[in-house]
Amino acid sequence: MNYRHAFHAGNHADALKHALLVRLARAMQRKEGGFLFVDTHAGRGRYDLEMAGVGDSRARQPEWPSGIGRLWEAKAAPAEVAEYVALVRAFDRRCGNLGAAPRFYPGSPRIAGALARPQDRLELWERHPADAAALAAEFRRERRVSVHAADGYGALRACLPPRERRALVLVDPPYESPQEWSSVTAALEEGLRRLPSATLAAWYPLTDRAGAEGLLASARGLRAPSLAVELVIDPAAQGMRGSGMLVVNPPWKFAGEAESVARYLASELPVAREAISSVRWIVSE
Repeated sequence: MNYRHAFHAGNHADALKHALLVRLARAMQRKEGGFLFVDTHAGRGRYDLEMAGVGDSRARQPEWPSGIGRLWEAKAAPAEVAEYVALVRAFDRRCGNLGAAPRFYPGSPRIAGALARPQDRLELWERHPADAAALAAEFRRERRVSVHAADGYGALRACLPPRERRALVLVDPPYESPQEWSSVTAALEEGLRRLPSATLAAWYPLTDRAGAEGLLASARGLRAPSLAVELVIDPAAQGMRGSGMLVVNPPWKFAGEAESVARYLASELPVAREAISSVRWIVSE
């Protein structure tokens, strides 16, 4: 339980994850009927980027300048990225920031909440006590949002199938433990058992460990259309070189939108001279 996302908020991984989340939510809204959004590791809901450089015992290098910071004034972003940046800018201003640089960054619950229609619902799960309390305070006045201070891997069993019969699930753990990868796979399997048509999105880091490839290999056994979207910002990095999103049952046209997002972020967010983006089918449609 050492991971605290506040130190990483707004970085390159958030840019990929949240731009794709916007596209997934918009795809769900092509139908008039409501849907349920489930966030298994929801975090605090909002993050103050001025605190991103303050560690528990020492100063840290904030990560947002090389993520949302580079996109803040981007003029030629494709529509798939521009909507994400506009949503973050609107949230930042609504939180009271009048400065030129971003300060307040929305977590995935706030992004989904900003896009939700009256007929859509949110079920947010967070295990860390302090973050769960902050999340509950963040949404205390919103009746369509339920916050659970509990292990998010229980969310799929508790929430699916929903009364709407349609669901978008985000599985976004910290990957602190080697067992996290198998827990993610088990969560995807549980989600499909309970609602075979659910769209399930699992974020994952790209590191020297073989966890990501193991997750994607396991996805082949799900027997559902599955797409992997990856962004490598520093191919030579010793630690985390990028991140990806595995999307099971991706909506119609999502693959093309994801390619536009990943390609643009690869052009704007590289640490080294070149970055690499890819969109590949793990299980074809």
